Amino acid sequence: MDASLDLLANAVISGLLLGGFYAAVSIGVAISFGMLDIVNIAHPAFILLGSYVAYLANTVLGMDPILAAVIALPAFYVLGMIVYQIYYASFERRQDQSLRGLSFFFGLLFITEVALVLIFGVDYRLVQASYIGPSLRIGWIELPLRLLVPFLVSMAMVVALQLFLSRSFLGRAIEAVAQDQLALRLMAANPTRIKRVAFGLSFATAAIAGAILIIIQPVEPSIGREYIGRVFAICVLGGLGSFSGMVIAAVTLGVVESLTSTFFGPSWAPAVSFGVLLVTLAVRPSGILGR
Repeated sequence: MDASLDLLANAVISGLLLGGFYAAVSIGVAISFGMLDIVNIAHPAFILLGSYVAYLANTVLGMDPILAAVIALPAFYVLGMIVYQIYYASFERRQDQSLRGLSFFFGLLFITEVALVLIFGVDYRLVQASYIGPSLRIGWIELPLRLLVPFLVSMAMVVALQLFLSRSFLGRAIEAVAQDQLALRLMAANPTRIKRVAFGLSFATAAIAGAILIIIQPVEPSIGREYIGRVFAICVLGGLGSFSGMVIAAVTLGVVESLTSTFFGPSWAPAVSFGVLLVTLAVRPSGILGR
């Protein structure tokens, strides 16, 4: 195969795998922002918390980062429920969740970052695993396992959450609370309880996303800020409340960034990806699969 076509093919494959990672870091925001209308800008900081939990389990116990994240899921779920309860009692119950609620999550973002800096310092941390480093070659296509494994884990998480939301009573209640809370009350369901569970789920995804992040690259406490704009852009581009649209948007941005980095340089990647966002929203303001 021609060298330029080979480079193009590998850039597209890398972009698809990168898009899987973007889906993992965005799915929690797709729940909190897209379904619950809660602008949780602190979510990337809790993804970093998940990264450091995976780092500790890997370095101290020799545990696989993804396994460590799965074990940490219940703790992150409970943490999310506690954060929502504080948010509800302080802001949502008083119908004051706009600016002050946003300030609450800003505060959580900086408190989490400072705590991570005090505990771990500002040095980059990484993990060790058998799939970090090797690549799988299929013909002329090279698949880095450090991207392929996170991609598969991310897609499994998205599918599992989609099945939960569409097939279970509690999942359908979460979808209902995003559309009509009054109708949900008429069915004798408590919207506050349902939203607390949903917010717990969004935090639980941060544990998996954090493990995926530290597998792909070394982390330090402030690196989560790089993803704040990107995850919200992906949710808006895909269509608020649509998991399928979110995945399509994540993969689209991953491919665009990979192609831009390969042929024009990494510094152009964010500008081009957000340019694609603006053009898409100009043509379809509700997003790719928005209602």
